[in-house]
This record gives sequence, structure tokens and C-alpha cells, in this order.
Amino acid sequence: MAGSGNDRVPAPSFNPWTAAYEYAVDAWQRGVLYADVMRQRGNQYHEHMAKRAPNVLSMEFELVLDGRCLPRPVNYGLLRIKPPAGVETDPIKRPFLVVDPRAGHGPGIGGFKPESEIGVAVRAGHPCYFATFLPQPMPTQTVEDVMMAEARFLEEIIALHPNAEGKPVVVANCQAGWQIMMTAAVRPELFGPIIVAGAPLSYWAGWRGMNPMRYAGGLLGGSWLTAMTSDLGDGKFDGAWLVQNFENLNPANTLWSKQYNLYSKVDTESARYLSFEKWWGGHVFLNGPEIQYIVDNLFVGNRLATAGLVTSDGIRIDLRNIRSPIVVFCSKGDNITPPPQALGWIPDLYQDEAEVLAHGQTIVYAVHESIGHLGIFVSGSVARKEHQEFTSNIDMIDVLPPGIYQAEIADKTPDTQNADLAYGNYVLSFEQRSLDDVRAIVDRKEEDDRRFAAVARISDINLGMYRSFVQPWVRAMVTPQSAEWAQRLHPLRLPYELISDRNPVIAPIAQVAEQVREHRQPVSPSNPFLLAQEMFSNLIETSLNIWQELRDSADERTFMGVYGSPLVQDMAGLGARSGPPRKHPGVSPEHHRFMEERAAELRSLLQEGGLRVAAIRMLLYVSGAEGGLDERSFALIRKMRAESDNALTLQEFKDVTRDQALMMTLDSAAAIQAMPRLLEDSPSAAIRETLDTMKRVLEAAEPLSEAARESLGEMERIFESAERRAQKREQALAPAPARTAARRPARAAASKTPQAAVTAKAVTAASPSGAKRGAAKAPARAARKSTKAAS
Repeated sequence: MAGSGNDRVPAPSFNPWTAAYEYAVDAWQRGVLYADVMRQRGNQYHEHMAKRAPNVLSMEFELVLDGRCLPRPVNYGLLRIKPPAGVETDPIKRPFLVVDPRAGHGPGIGGFKPESEIGVAVRAGHPCYFATFLPQPMPTQTVEDVMMAEARFLEEIIALHPNAEGKPVVVANCQAGWQIMMTAAVRPELFGPIIVAGAPLSYWAGWRGMNPMRYAGGLLGGSWLTAMTSDLGDGKFDGAWLVQNFENLNPANTLWSKQYNLYSKVDTESARYLSFEKWWGGHVFLNGPEIQYIVDNLFVGNRLATAGLVTSDGIRIDLRNIRSPIVVFCSKGDNITPPPQALGWIPDLYQDEAEVLAHGQTIVYAVHESIGHLGIFVSGSVARKEHQEFTSNIDMIDVLPPGIYQAEIADKTPDTQNADLAYGNYVLSFEQRSLDDVRAIVDRKEEDDRRFAAVARISDINLGMYRSFVQPWVRAMVTPQSAEWAQRLHPLRLPYELISDRNPVIAPIAQVAEQVREHRQPVSPSNPFLLAQEMFSNLIETSLNIWQELRDSADERTFMGVYGSPLVQDMAGLGARSGPPRKHPGVSPEHHRFMEERAAELRSLLQEGGLRVAAIRMLLYVSGAEGGLDERSFALIRKMRAESDNALTLQEFKDVTRDQALMMTLDSAAAIQAMPRLLEDSPSAAIRETLDTMKRVLEAAEPLSEAARESLGEMERIFESAERRAQKREQALAPAPARTAARRPARAAASKTPQAAVTAKAVTAASPSGAKRGAAKAPARAARKSTKAAS
């Protein structure tokens, strides 16, 4: 067998004839084994596509809801993931819904491996669901129909988990990211935290010299080609063309590296290769109107990022309507969805941080340094680190006050303070960021926006011309049979079709390969001919990479030159417009009135809430000065909450925290000045215990900064002053014999006063879901500045 063959690796020979013979035998055997893997790939393809509902999930599942039975039928279905043996789900923990992209490939990449987005959620005890889809769409299916189906799936999940602490977490990969964001903008009440991984949301964004895919629409003349491809497919768009676009991005990998890696390591690489090809070759279809909507409104029109989409029933799709925390995970190594496209919607929608706070949005982003697009969903190392950290701290994310944060994941070391409070091998923290920080990543250029705006206008013109003069002829010539043959002969699908046991020329390879495995003779790694093979492979790969860079550079220069021409822009109608080609979406008078009424309501509540609210304000104030949030503080709060008898629910605590954060944003000086009034009616022992508890929470992570220590000192003075007043009040009200006992140290009294313990537990309960050490970094920082200004 292949494994035992490695034990018979011959010693390197210095005789060139012997070395050549050994290499020739090894190369021939690898060639036979490589051909056999290709044969197995074809068999696997036919077997996979013959299933009614093919997917590549690695866990067992059951169908909960069939989208084909909905009033607006779609080819989607809701699956419940069955936990593996030895794993139980907690009915209290919020459920997860993982949604895979329908962008050419079939479903299952989010649960492709045990260490995956689904695997991480299930092992953490969360009930987990998966939105699957069939290869063929329903005849009348539209993008809006899919959005409504996803909303129905969430309604079903919520109904199945009435005791869960919070709405479902939705993990959306790539294309599913913008689809879920659109759904959340229309039905925000159904969503808990939303994690969008590698999802393009701002399609004109990108870095010059690095992201050539964004120029494709302009170089092809717009979306008319999409319409013609759908017409040639008899009303359906073959997803293999989308995959072909991905393949073209990296010709070195497509034409050489991927296959050479299999050939050179065929003894050990075949299983991994076949498992990935099962998904990569499982192409699916979209209805013509679906893909046309996507290309016209998103890829070319870029209308999602500026609230320019309106549904058929007149609802504007505005991402500012989303009320759940949005976690954006992207990577600098992703050439399909680079960070500018994943994050560009933020400066597209908001002009400053005040608008983010006014809309109550919490946005968290994490930028990986090197992982590729597929690695975001497939890589086991990413699942063990990024997805595990987000999953284990999802409640903490859910209660973050409005603002923009960057997630930082640091390795846990022997020097890590309170390391036992951090789950796993890493420590997750959130650093407050400004809109300028995001703009620096996006690096938007107005002159490029004018070019893309010209593309959008010219695309509409070309599409109209195609529909008027060409489309009737194409549709008249196409038949269902011709469309089927065109699909089967697609250059990506043809190798799967031909190289399998269905081909009598290929089938005998299986027997030859079996004999080769029995007599495998791998060559020594130091064989000079094997080293020459590696050098030749590197030469081909380097040559293809150089060709790719020349091609991409030529594409970019052509795009910039053509669509940067004033004449072309004038022909597109841009010359008649002044100002930037894309303006920030306006804020409606209704929203202004709502915010004014909300501000008045919050100001009226500045002196209400008691000890619990005072504790939360203390956390917000000090953590804001610290400038960072850490999971260890939250873990300590969660631990205290487990011991509490009257803990707030997650939603209650989230509401209280957000209200207090907004109060401090509106008038931080007044919020801090009102704290003595909040503490006025509390027992001295409860005040002392609350202060000690909050100090433990705030100091659970790294030592506090000087600014945070100063803010903590200010809070200590407020609490200690309130404690002294409470002691005097208690002594005045106490009977004479009891006054002597009342003079005992406050700490001793606190440890023996049941009411103090109950009050402290209540405060802890207020934070269990997330009032951690930085549960409101942005508002707290604003509060600090406002306080200094007031003083």
C-alpha cells in the first residue's frame, strides 16, 4: 500500500543512470495514481450530483422546514444539525444559523469539516441550524423570495427555542453575507449578532494594483453578458461561470499548482483533494432574474452600500436599520472579497461616529493578515481561533454599546493575567475604532467612484440595447436540449463528466492503480531528477504569476483609462452632475424626530435606576477611558452571574447597557453628576460590595492604563462618599443599643449583610451578559471627554 511504500524509500544514488531509473519509475507510478484520483473525482461527481439534495456537511442533520412549501417557494431548506456523540446542546444558549453562499457552488462549506463554523458552535453547546439549497432554483424564485424564506427560517428557530437567551446568531459566508444583511435590514427583530465572513458589501471598493476582479463589469461592458448567458441557459444561469471567474483570478493555481500538488504528493494528498473537489465541482444554478438582480444592483450598481435598493413592495433596504451587532471578518489575503469591499459600506453609510451611535449600531471587524477567501470558511486553524473566539464570546458581543470596534485575538501566554478567565488558547479583546480608521483600510478614491458610476450607467444602456435587439433572437434559437448540452460541455464541468468509470477508456485505470499501490517505489527526496522537477514546477508557477500580474495591470490601466475619460463620463451622463458620484444616504425627518424624542426620554431617566444603573455607568466610564474591552472581565461577570439568584436576562441587560451608553453619549457630565442620586437610597454595605465587585471586574484583565486608573479613582470617590452618607443615615435611624455595632468597619458589615449581598448580586446580574470591562468603550470615552469639558 501507499503507506508501506514510504518505508521502502531507497537511499539516494550517486549513479545518474540509477537515479534516472528510480525517478522514472516513481514518476510513472505517480502519473498512474494521479489519473486514478481523477477517475475517482469523476465518479464522486456523478454520485454527488445524482442526490436530490447534495451537500458536503460533515455532520448528520434533519430537515426542519422546506422552502419549496412556502407561499413564495424557493429551493432553500432549513436543517437542524445533530450533535455528534458525546456533545449536548444547552437549551438556554442561543441557536446558531449558518448560511452558505449560493455563488456557483453547492452548500456545506460552513460545515465541511468537524473543525468548522458549525462544528465550533455545536461543540460550544449551541443548537445549530444550516440553510441548505438545491442545485436547481424554483421557476419563479427571486432574491426577495430568498430573503423572505430566510426570515421564515429564523421565525421557526426562535419558536423552537423559547428559552434561549437571545435571538439566533447568524453566520453568513461570502454571497450569503449580503443576502442576510438585506434580510436583517427588512426584519431586524429576528436577528441576534450577525457574523459576515468574506462577504462583499461595497462592490466598487478595493485597492489599486491588488483587486482586479472589480474591473470585470466595466471591461465586459456591463451586465448584458449576464443576460445573454441566462438566455443561452434557457432562463437559468449556470453557476459554473461564477466559479470560472474565481478560477481566472489565480491562473497559476488553476492551471498548475493545485494539480501539481496532487501529483507530487499523490500518496498522501488524494483524500484531501477529493473531499474539496466534491464541493468545488458541485455547481448549482440561479434563475436569470436572480443573477440579473445581483449583478445590476450589487456588482455593477453598488446600491446596497448606500441604501439605494427598494423591494417590490416599496421597503427601502437600509443597513442602518439593523439593530443587532454586526461582526465583519475579512482578510488581506482574500482576492475575492478584500477588506475594502467587506468594510466599505461603513463609511458609505455613515459620515461620522455620531451617526453610528444615533442609529444604535454596533460594528465589530477583524482583519486577518494572510488567509485566502476559502480559508475563511474552510481552514481549521481559522475555526479553532477566530470562529471559536467569536462563538464563545457571542453574548459579550451582543451587549456591546453602539460604536465601531476592532477585534484583536492574542495568544495566551504564561504571563497572561487571569488566564483562566479566557476560554481556549487565546484572549479576545475589542478596541474602539473611529470612522477614520475604517476609511484608512477602505482607501476610497472619488475619481474611481466616478469611473464605476460611469460603468453602471453604460451597463444600463448596453443591457437595454441587448434586450431590444439581440435577446429576442437568442431566446428564439435556444431550446431546453441545447441549454442542457451547453451546461454539460462547460469547460469546468467537462473533465468531471469525461474522466470517470462511465468512460470505457478510463475505467481500466483502477486496476493498474491498484497494482501500482502494491508495488509502490517512491523516489528519494534527494534524487536530482526530483529536485529538477520541483525547479521546473516553480518556473511554471512563477511564469504564470508574472503573466497574471501583467494581465491584471493591463486590465486596471485599461479600465482607468477608458472610464476615466471625460468624454466617456459625459456620454454616461455624469458630466451634468456636480458633487461626488455617491452621496451618503440622507437621514429621514422621521429618524431625526425619533432621536430627539429618544434623547428627551433618556435625559428624563438620568436620575433613575438605583445602584444597578450606577454600577453599569461606572463600568462604562472606566472602560471607556481604558480604550479596550477584554473577554476576561466579561468572564468574571458571567461567573458571578452564575452565583446570582436574580440575574437579568440577556436582553434586559442589553437594553439597560445601551440606554446608559446613549445617556453618557448625550450628556456624560450630567450622567456622572447624577450618580450620587442613584446611590442615595442604597445601604452602605451594598454600595461597598458593589464598588469592590466592579473593581474586580475592571481589573480582571491587564493593568489599567493611567487614564482608566484616574477614572476609577473618580468613581471610587463617588461611591465612598455615598457609602459614608449611607452609614450616617443608618446610624441616625438605628436604635441606640445598635449604634455601637453600626460603627464597625464597613467591610465587615458588608460581609454580613444579606441585603448587601443581594444588591451586589443584582449588579452582577446586570452585567452577566456583557457589561464587561469595556462594554461601552466608545460611549465611555465620549463620556470622559464630555466630563472634562464640563469641568
